[in-house]
Amino acid sequence: MKSVLKYSLPFAILFASSLSAAENDLPTVCLVFAGDIMLDDGPGKEVAKGVDPFLDFASTLTDADFTIGNLECVIARSGTKVEKPYNFRADTRCIPLLLRYFDAVCVANNHSGDFGPEALVEQCQHLEQANLRYFGGGRNLAEAHRPLIIEAHGLRIAVLGYNEFKPRAFEAGESRAGVAWSEDEHVLRDIQLARTQYKADLVIPFMHWGYEVQPEPNDRQRDFSRVMIDAGADVVVGGHPHITQGAEYYKGHLIVYSLGNFVFDSFDEGPCRSGWLLRLTLNKQGLVEWDTRVAHADEQGIPHPLPGAKSPRGQAGESVIEMHAAD
Repeated sequence: MKSVLKYSLPFAILFASSLSAAENDLPTVCLVFAGDIMLDDGPGKEVAKGVDPFLDFASTLTDADFTIGNLECVIARSGTKVEKPYNFRADTRCIPLLLRYFDAVCVANNHSGDFGPEALVEQCQHLEQANLRYFGGGRNLAEAHRPLIIEAHGLRIAVLGYNEFKPRAFEAGESRAGVAWSEDEHVLRDIQLARTQYKADLVIPFMHWGYEVQPEPNDRQRDFSRVMIDAGADVVVGGHPHITQGAEYYKGHLIVYSLGNFVFDSFDEGPCRSGWLLRLTLNKQGLVEWDTRVAHADEQGIPHPLPGAKSPRGQAGESVIEMHAAD
């Protein structure tokens, strides 16, 4: 017969406090997420001149344990332009710059297929040769849905990338290069597999979604963020609208709906010129604390700090998100 231990109230409080202290002593990992990075057009011309588009945020990008950006173009020389309003293809000279500051790029977006599957496959080859990891797309459906696995300080994190902005023709097939499409059942299955098959401690979906140039998330973004968290996601991060869309908590889990632009030109002065760098501090229990830093693009699409600009931050267990000016 098992004995039953009964604790007095002071002991119970002490026991709970010691557990809380133990959780706070767990090793942490700092991840940085950057919004849309488009290295064609204005930014591409600056890179050709020798400009480093990431230089003003070098410390934020390189001080993290792992840094991820959304690569909003295809880096290739091959391929044929697909008929659509905007097509972005960057020169391979951009890869060493990306490699200097980023550990991985997400390719789950509506520009990875701008020059067809052939160019996307070429990009895969370039990134692999440079040892720059990528996720959210690949040579086939299996590659596109494979999570990015980050291992640092004893923590194993899975990051999943999905696109849900047209054209859906960019979706990967069983034997066709493309991106991971945000089909609800597939996303929820991948979240579960990240835990069971890939043994991830934490799971973070990185979504390409929402209406362009709208300052608030739409019902789809709000609803599906909650569905993903209920399915096991720890944090949800988004991009695509070319504008920041705020952040909130759901059941104690952080949702950042859109990071906006990071490196991008062709926008008039205003909200589309500014985006956030998101810094997450995580341990095996989940989110510890987070903050954002404002990046404001010049006419060539190169980001710079915006002194005095306020952006959100918070800590685990909070219900209200605080706005702060960058340090």
